[in-house]
Amino acid sequence: MSAFDYVEGDVNTLDESPVAESRDLAPTAQAALTYLARALADSPDAVSVDVSERGGKVVLSLSVDKDDMGRLIGRRGRTAQALRSLVAAAGARDGVTTSVDILD
Repeated sequence: MSAFDYVEGDVNTLDESPVAESRDLAPTAQAALTYLARALADSPDAVSVDVSERGGKVVLSLSVDKDDMGRLIGRRGRTAQALRSLVAAAGARDGVTTSVDILD
């Protein structure tokens, strides 16, 4: 073995996939938010969840139909806060800190 041979785990080698797939960041949190939002929405086909990472947190961006926006936010934002709490608990199970953004 020479000094230039490949050693597994060597810090001077490139990883095959340095960036994690967005769906791998918080699968439980993403599934929980998708399930809950579709259950609350009148048009569940319009619900979509995008996952990104920002500042060490996993950000779940929720998009719904314009008519379902009020239903997901709720009076004084109580439903939105409950969604955020449940998704935070699911994210903790994934080992990450989560944040939910509801997009217009």
